[in-house]
Amino acid sequence: MKVAITGGHGFLGWHTSCRLRSTRGIEPVRLNRAEYTDGTLFSAVGEADIVIHVAGVNRADSDTAVEAGNVELARLLADCIEKSGRAIHVVYANSIQAKLDNPYGRGKAAAAEILRTATDSNGGTMSDVLLPNLFGEHGRPGYNSFVATFASDVAQGGSPTVTGDREIELLHAQRAAEVLIRAAEERIDGPVEPRGVPRRIAKVLSMLVSFNELYASGEIPDLTDSFALDLFNTYRSYLRTDHFPIHPQIHADPRGELFETARTHGGTGQAFVSITVPGAMRGDHYHLNKVERFFVVKGEAEIKLRRLLHDEVLTYRLSGDQPGFVDMPTMWVHNIKNVGEGELITMFWADQLLDPVNPDQFPEKVTAEEATR
Repeated sequence: MKVAITGGHGFLGWHTSCRLRSTRGIEPVRLNRAEYTDGTLFSAVGEADIVIHVAGVNRADSDTAVEAGNVELARLLADCIEKSGRAIHVVYANSIQAKLDNPYGRGKAAAAEILRTATDSNGGTMSDVLLPNLFGEHGRPGYNSFVATFASDVAQGGSPTVTGDREIELLHAQRAAEVLIRAAEERIDGPVEPRGVPRRIAKVLSMLVSFNELYASGEIPDLTDSFALDLFNTYRSYLRTDHFPIHPQIHADPRGELFETARTHGGTGQAFVSITVPGAMRGDHYHLNKVERFFVVKGEAEIKLRRLLHDEVLTYRLSGDQPGFVDMPTMWVHNIKNVGEGELITMFWADQLLDPVNPDQFPEKVTAEEATR
């Protein structure tokens, strides 16, 4: 299945691309705004089996720009579909606001009609996916959702407040991505309306504040609820890179030293210890929703991380001379290497019990150099 994603570098486009890569082994063509008018979009439509239309305008300088922006993006894609003469399947990431009479809702509703007309003209089909409010890792603060704004602010030490508290239906971006992908696989021709989790804005903020208070020292909050896990992983994506490594307090007496490696406030967990010889490496994988900790107890270690579908690599150096840990963010490829002359002893902890059938672990090298070794 050849897939093209408009808005493929944006918030939901990135999440959808990550999920296609990890769970289906598909590398979609990711299209940005500049490629809609330079012939790239037309070429992609001419080769794709599925087009997932995620590109949209959430906010702009005026209400008119919001409404017109969504319409224009749909028209650009519709024009390519009609000119291609191909019966392709379009999955449209619409919004439940398309039912409302506001600039964003009118723009999204009009875009759906434009895309439906274009696909019908060639005998194609269209899934009209009406999504609720989305949240998730690496959303743009002040643009994608109030969750992104609050999570970023809290993680950076701010103290946001709520005005006009109300209940909002929320859906994590990875769950939304799965809905889009299944609509593509099943070629659903018609509306799809996934449900989110209703939460009050003030409750979401209080959870984020609680996460921040606990996680300052590396304590793990209660993650028994799937929404709490999704929100915690969202919060973690906004932490400063110097949040890690964290070094716990060491209690020493004539017998030796004692320190905590993990403290959790609810939910499952699994820990194991590895002994790694000099020069050897572990990891080179990523997770979609697992919280994983690398705690260096003895030896010299180098931990590398790279956000999926990005190039920049973060490097942390840890030593057993000052025991400490780094937690792996979701959808970041990571590894740990023994860079010392002696054994490296590492304690690994994860919030989930290992499920051999669905381990939530996907292999990928952190760097291109490692991939060629």
